[in-house]
Amino acid sequence: MILIYCLKGIFAFMLAQELIDVAYDAIKLPFSYFIDPKKRIYVFYLSMSFLIAFIIYTKNIRKKSFLRFIFFKRVWLGKSAQIDYALLVINGFIKVLLISPMVFLGIYLQELTTGSLEAFFGAVTIDIDRNTIVLMYTILIWLFGDFASFYLHYLFHKIPFLWEFHKTHHSATTLNPFTLYRIHPVELLINNFKSIIVFGLSTGIFYYLANGKVGIIGFLGVNVFKFIFLSLGANLRHSHIRFTFPSWLEHIFISPYQHHIHHSKDETHYNKNLGSHLAIWDLMFHTLIISKRVRKIQFGLGNNSN
Repeated sequence: MILIYCLKGIFAFMLAQELIDVAYDAIKLPFSYFIDPKKRIYVFYLSMSFLIAFIIYTKNIRKKSFLRFIFFKRVWLGKSAQIDYALLVINGFIKVLLISPMVFLGIYLQELTTGSLEAFFGAVTIDIDRNTIVLMYTILIWLFGDFASFYLHYLFHKIPFLWEFHKTHHSATTLNPFTLYRIHPVELLINNFKSIIVFGLSTGIFYYLANGKVGIIGFLGVNVFKFIFLSLGANLRHSHIRFTFPSWLEHIFISPYQHHIHHSKDETHYNKNLGSHLAIWDLMFHTLIISKRVRKIQFGLGNNSN
């Protein structure tokens, strides 16, 4: 009997330790984003956005100091921001428990794609040098990933069932860089599943074309196009700072202020500027609005809450 109680006690202790480890990893995860070049709130990207915000500040005559201009109390400490921070932590648990194991699905899909191509077409006979393969992969996975993000975003707005999850993000009445992570756990799972499909298919195709010239590790890391995007004020997309591009450029790339328009509670702005990096998808789907057409914005759901 004593042995049974001892075993139960050991099992309970081990279970408690596992739960503590999961909680520790989940709470620690958001802080790791600051030192991860793949995350938008990586300290370098935040610093670049801070610098761009300073340039914007100097070009406008303002009575308040730059720090008060940046760290606006309602934006960073208001109720909307508190929800941003809470969901950042809650989704940390979702990532640790459910999404981290899904990474293996990406590797499996890559191997399945490569194996299927080899089975149907045999070994690659054309000689493509390593640098060309990596360059082609970098461009394709960026384009494929950007379109996949746009189209999934489009579906989240157009399909009522999906909108019920996505409106959590649009319920923000103020924007700060952490609003990026203000998403419903179901949307988080769907977004990560999309990323796994993009990675698995793209990497599988190019691993096949590489024919051993590039190891799988060579296809990993930060995409150069994503690095440039994140460096050029991407964190201002969720902020109170107006940062626009020239109109001709906003027909090619989505500016931070164009994303502000996307968050507008004005009915004329609903379902507009859905793109992540490129504006060309919005042009194709007739959902593009350029910054010069919109002067004032209030954020939130408005009449789009149903």
